[in-house]
Amino acid sequence: MELTSRQETIVEIVKNNGPITGEQIAERLSLTRATLRPDLAILTMAGYLDARPRVGYFYTGKSGTQLLAEKVKHITVKHYQSRPVVVQEAASVYDAICTMFLEDVGSLFVVDKQATLVGVLSRKDLLRASLGKHSLESIPVSIIMTRMPNITVCKADDLITEVAKKLIDKQIDSLPIVTEVDYGSGFEVTGRITKTNITALLVDLANDEMI
Repeated sequence: MELTSRQETIVEIVKNNGPITGEQIAERLSLTRATLRPDLAILTMAGYLDARPRVGYFYTGKSGTQLLAEKVKHITVKHYQSRPVVVQEAASVYDAICTMFLEDVGSLFVVDKQATLVGVLSRKDLLRASLGKHSLESIPVSIIMTRMPNITVCKADDLITEVAKKLIDKQIDSLPIVTEVDYGSGFEVTGRITKTNITALLVDLANDEMI
């Protein structure tokens, strides 16, 4: 968050004189309390200042970087998730390639007849299969997919910073967002989180539009 010159001045006044009331801050700036109210509200909501009834405003001592880091640490996957793209485990490699192309995604999540996650298909998996001499229409994706339990998953309430670390550590483009079904016997895919989603978060941070 980029502060205006007046907001920066307010922070300095509170830093050097806190606790201090809104009326006292307004007097130092030769402004009315009403004129100052929006700035004080923004600074308080952003975390630069803390307000206590009948006492006044305090400086929190936190830098813009610290405040930004605190906000990011509270963002969960559900704030930036995308719609999952799934295929049945009986689908052919040809069908999977068509689906990936039409949906413009980097990974497909494979489910069984009960809609339970059983595998993941990446571009590399499909490319590797297409290099062979077999008919792509005759090869089921279940043969080439990465199977459970060798799939990294996440949940909607997971912190996005933790998920981003998984993407980096595993060197993968996306993770399925899942919920447990049948008392832990499997997962249902409810969404996906990708490097593109993380990039969207960075853009929102730069534009001060973070959720």
